[in-house]
Amino acid sequence: MSTDLSGPALHQPDDAIPAAPADTVHVPVMEREVLSFLAPRPDGWYIDGTAGGGGHSFALLAASSAAESIVNGGRVLSLDADPQAVLRVRQRLQPFGERSLVVQTNFRHLAAAAHRAGFDPVDGILLDLGLSSDQLELEARGFALMADGPLDMRFDPAQETNAAHLVNTLPEDELANLIYAYGEERLSRRIARAIVHARPLDSTGQLARVIERSVGRRGRLHPATRTFQALRIAVNDELGALTAVLPQAVALLRPAGRLAVISFHSLEDRIVKQYMQREAQDCLCPPEVLVCQCGHRASLRLVTRKPVEASPEEMARNPRSRSAKLRVAERL
Repeated sequence: MSTDLSGPALHQPDDAIPAAPADTVHVPVMEREVLSFLAPRPDGWYIDGTAGGGGHSFALLAASSAAESIVNGGRVLSLDADPQAVLRVRQRLQPFGERSLVVQTNFRHLAAAAHRAGFDPVDGILLDLGLSSDQLELEARGFALMADGPLDMRFDPAQETNAAHLVNTLPEDELANLIYAYGEERLSRRIARAIVHARPLDSTGQLARVIERSVGRRGRLHPATRTFQALRIAVNDELGALTAVLPQAVALLRPAGRLAVISFHSLEDRIVKQYMQREAQDCLCPPEVLVCQCGHRASLRLVTRKPVEASPEEMARNPRSRSAKLRVAERL
């Protein structure tokens, strides 16, 4: 859909911004739209809650640089649960000096990380949900179904539960329910039955082949795609983390500060949409209640009534952006 991205002009410093190092394959989604909605300023403070390859953090720092030097200007706190991503992002953002702070933590701990870093309140927060292309490229992380890696799928390798644990220990009914709930897979019971009969499974390649044999192959989408999505979401408790972070993010914003969230599937987008719509209302009482009893007061103004989608040009350049939906709200 087309959306008005008009807003304050982005500041461009006199000094040339250094080119981003080519040590990441991740391309940030809807970078132009994010910058337009967040409108970073040289005196602004921002949080990138899902740093990934560091592309959005780099763009925020570049756009908020002061005219005299890129080491002066707005500040960005970048968070990521993946220690390898943290190392990549720190290297990528090194030219911006002390304006950049990169911390390893899951964004479900956003408030604690922001308080420790002194980022409270802030002018803008970005959450780019989902999987980084860098993680997909590493077979050892076990995210990619087309590569034969271990059944891992953990954003933070230090956490205990991985995909192999779920695949090899869950009862058939629980596994089927997980695949249906988080992958929206209609054939979840057939897939779960096949997985249980093929146990133990040790690699992503084994799992993908078991699923393909059980349901066949139709169309362009690999038949294991939704199951892999479901396992990844469950392993990392992604929906629980998203539900936890949204009120923390709003509480950290100063008045007129903005929260921007990019989601990649309907489960995420539904959580973001419902939260933003609820927090943009003054009363949450049922229609039959004539006098408000809940006492709820709106904390947000919806900036995007409908989700913003990537332009056709971006989708052609970056296929990952095809399923992206951007929603933005402003703190009252």
